[in-house]
Amino acid sequence: MLEKALPNAMLKAKPNIESRIRLLKRDWLIVYDMLNGQNNSGFGWDEYRLLVVAEDAVWNSYLNSHKEAGQFRHRSFPYYDQLTAIYARDRATGKDAQTTADVIEEINVQDVPTTYINEERNEFYDSEADVSLDDMDVSATEPQPDRN
Repeated sequence: MLEKALPNAMLKAKPNIESRIRLLKRDWLIVYDMLNGQNNSGFGWDEYRLLVVAEDAVWNSYLNSHKEAGQFRHRSFPYYDQLTAIYARDRATGKDAQTTADVIEEINVQDVPTTYINEERNEFYDSEADVSLDDMDVSATEPQPDRN
C-alpha cells in the first residue's frame, strides 16, 4: 500500500509503522506518568482540548526532573485515551502491590490451616510426627574405612 502511494520513495511500511508505534508509546508513557505517577499531584487531563493541565508552579517543578515532558505543556495528545486502553494494563503502578507482611496478614485473616501440615505429611508417608535426627540410625551415612 505504501509502495502504491509513494512509488519512488523506497520506504518499507513495517519499520515505519513500528517506529511510529514506539514514538506513540513513549509519548503516552510520559503523559500517563504525569497523570498517574507517584508524587505527581496537581496534573489533570482536559477532555475538551486533550492535553495535560496544571498550574505553572507544578509544571516548573516537574520539568526540573522530567525534561521530556515539556513538549506536552502546550501540546495536545489526542490518542491518550485510546493508548491508555491498550497499554495501561501492562503498566505497573504499585497500586495493588503487597509486601510479605501484607500476605502473611491476609493468610492469618483467612484462617488458612497451617499448623498441621507436617503431621499430615508424616501421615501420608506412614511415619510418626515426632521423629528427630537423634532417634534415627545414621550409621550407614558415616564414612567407611578403605578396604585397600
